[in-house]
Amino acid sequence: MTMAPPELVAPVLLAIDPRGVATVTLNRPERGNAYDEALLAALIDGLASLAARPDLRAVVIRGAGKHFQAGADIDWLARASAYPPEQAFAASMATTRAMQMLNEFPHPTLAVVHGACFGGGCGLVCCVDVALATEAAVFGLTEVRVGVAPSPISTHMVHAMGLRHTRRYALTGERFDAAEALRIGLVHEIVADAALEARIETILDAILLGAPGAITATKRSFLGANGLTLDARAMALLAHESWMQRNSAEGREGTAAFRARRKPAWYPGA
Repeated sequence: MTMAPPELVAPVLLAIDPRGVATVTLNRPERGNAYDEALLAALIDGLASLAARPDLRAVVIRGAGKHFQAGADIDWLARASAYPPEQAFAASMATTRAMQMLNEFPHPTLAVVHGACFGGGCGLVCCVDVALATEAAVFGLTEVRVGVAPSPISTHMVHAMGLRHTRRYALTGERFDAAEALRIGLVHEIVADAALEARIETILDAILLGAPGAITATKRSFLGANGLTLDARAMALLAHESWMQRNSAEGREGTAAFRARRKPAWYPGA
């Protein structure tokens, strides 16, 4: 079998079944589906195209290969830390925009988490309506470990998990298992691998029993009335904070240390 060169493989795959259920697959399995500018652009374009479809009923987000989504691609972070301000801001705005679009998507969204779910992967989970995890899934809000801030996903984490749990895990960068993700509200259910596809279908069937317009109105009212949408000013502030920290001395040192598999300079005795 002939494999396409990596640059020709779409970083996000879209498929829609006859019911109007779309599957969005993050497709960089060789990098744990870590995001870079290409994946973010494809995700933004894909969500926009799906939102415009009158026949769409729901979206299921999955990760190709062994992991759901391992956060930002560390090599991309290293490149982005040297971007000039305008390009650096645009890179952070892409992350902010992708999360905002998913959070405010007009139809029901599900995430199916397996393997690693770190950083921005947790952000995606915080932005969907239903989050399922396999028993072996592993989570972490790990940005501070590489000297960057999770600004593009910060509001969504607080909305999903509450400030108390977000504070702990975003400040410590600790990894935690599916049981803890369930306890703190990051996921709704833990499902055994053998039962996963059947459970997804059960939830989708429940969604399909609801009137599409009523569901859209319900989502819109929940988010709007509770101040859970982001306007242009809020998005710009989050993106600005993100690129400033990424391009700082800490951001450069953190990504360099991670790539070299060493402790960062701020760690005592490093």
